[in-house]
Amino acid sequence: MEKIIRIGTRESRLAVWQAEEVQRLLLQSGFKSKLIYIKSDGDIDLVTPLYEIGVQGVFTKTLDAALLSDHIDIAVHSMKDVPTQLAKGITQAAVLKRGSYKDILVYQNEELKMNNEKLSILNYQFSIATSSIRRKAQWLHRYPNSTIENLRGNVNTRMKKLNESNWDGAIFAAAGLERINLRPENSIELDWMLPAPAQGAIMIVCKEEDDFSKQACFFLNDEPTALCTKIERDFLRKLLGGCSTPISALAVIENDSINFKGNICSLDGTEKIDIEKTTGIKTVASLGVKVAEELLQKGGKELVNTIQNAIK
Repeated sequence: MEKIIRIGTRESRLAVWQAEEVQRLLLQSGFKSKLIYIKSDGDIDLVTPLYEIGVQGVFTKTLDAALLSDHIDIAVHSMKDVPTQLAKGITQAAVLKRGSYKDILVYQNEELKMNNEKLSILNYQFSIATSSIRRKAQWLHRYPNSTIENLRGNVNTRMKKLNESNWDGAIFAAAGLERINLRPENSIELDWMLPAPAQGAIMIVCKEEDDFSKQACFFLNDEPTALCTKIERDFLRKLLGGCSTPISALAVIENDSINFKGNICSLDGTEKIDIEKTTGIKTVASLGVKVAEELLQKGGKELVNTIQNAIK
């Protein structure tokens, strides 16, 4: 009897899109599969800000449990939501080719269409919605007089809440809106905002001993994306290790080199330490760790300690 790979996914429209994309790619490689829908803790609690929930892997741990108890064979995640340390017994099977890594602002206040530098100089006061501690910190660093509103829920829910609010705008991941055709015309890319490590990438995980699933997913792995996201996640893990932290990272392959940009902000956005490095693609094995160590020496260690004490 031909094996059918059971794909575990959250129930949100974006999560299902991602799982169906994996299903499509598996079929192209000759593997049949079916979707298994699982609700995560992050989907159940739509009120508490993510940084107050305080649990790494809030969107992944339920799927981890389903994997380890043999209810599913593989799980599909937005890679930025996956803890840098995978649960014991679970391994990365593949990383799909990356979509857009950018953050976008969906605005309701037309003044937000103005040049970002001009807005910064004019010191505008905005009400901006996001549940991301990273986006909050970077926005407040640039626009310190702004008010940040908590915005939880799946992409559709957040768009609905924004449309029904009197907020000036809300920040979303471009990939999330674009993949399910929800990006509205009243949106602009925040080119100055560095993304979360691995933003825009999709990760597939399976049990360590599941050779069949590993082999099936091997054909789906995009090496350039896997390399860049590894560097970014190494940077995150060396600094703090959690996804609900004001840490940003982006590694991009340019010809035969890797260009890396990263930063860490204080929770209120008043402090920000940036770092950038370009190196040959053959010497990037420990790039993320080395750049993180340099940032710590530039004053990042004190900032990390402050953040750790604040989020305990």
